[in-house]
Amino acid sequence: MLAIIAPGQGSQTPGMLNSWVRNPVFHQLLSQWSRRIDVDLIELGTQADADEIKDTANAQPLIVATSLLGAHALGVENCGYTSGHSVGELAAAAISGAICDEDALRLVRARGLEMAKAAALSPAGMSAVLGGDRDVVLKKIEDLKLVAANDNGGGQIVAAGDLAALTALSENPPEGARVRALAVAGAFHTNFMAPAVEPLRTFAATIPTTPATISVISNKDGEVVSDGGEVLTRIVNQIANPVRWDLCMQRLKNLGVTGVIELPPAGTLVGLLKRAAPEIETFALKSADDISAAKEFAGRHA
Repeated sequence: MLAIIAPGQGSQTPGMLNSWVRNPVFHQLLSQWSRRIDVDLIELGTQADADEIKDTANAQPLIVATSLLGAHALGVENCGYTSGHSVGELAAAAISGAICDEDALRLVRARGLEMAKAAALSPAGMSAVLGGDRDVVLKKIEDLKLVAANDNGGGQIVAAGDLAALTALSENPPEGARVRALAVAGAFHTNFMAPAVEPLRTFAATIPTTPATISVISNKDGEVVSDGGEVLTRIVNQIANPVRWDLCMQRLKNLGVTGVIELPPAGTLVGLLKRAAPEIETFALKSADDISAAKEFAGRHA
């Protein structure tokens, strides 16, 4: 059984669309999406530097557009499940059929802008804590008045909150763990993002939904969701609540998924999955050059 997953913020890298724009069909699709959301996705994905694409308002639509481009190139029909990490849930919602591609991009554009506004109110950030005993790591995060915003499994928990507290975490990490600052511009999936929720809820209410043809595994609790309206509601509510990617991976195991393709910009999620569920075969679709191999992989698992 095949599942397709979409990465979240922090996965972006300069030039990540270079291999895709060489194909005129993909170039045209990106141009169309760019006009629809008033963001030059091609420029961001080929010319912008790391600081420009770290900006939340730029990073989020760029990541989702890149994932959707990969899904179009892949063209897999016999997929059992889909899921996305954080903003990747917007790509998953479109892949599932709950909402259309353009509405996913319109919503992620609004999401990025509103979250950037919320982030500007109180400087904050996120850092990945890698390794260490889970309970010890969670206790350290709590003691520093930070939030475990992403429980990613595979020995990775992302702490979010005040920059001074994150510095203290880095300088004195939990025993057996190391801390790595993430390329994000706010404390996502915490109360720092609460100001973004209501504007996004109002916007989401204007988006038509349909029953998902591919079931979505939700970041909230790893539950399988097929109702399009519930998929969208959960995505909006997750803006200010922790991501439980550990539960999403556990659900993939429990459902008997044998193969997982991570859409571009791929790499982070398959890395987590290899540690948490090594029995599941994975494929990272990183560039347009990987399409043929990805289709072959999908054919073995779909």
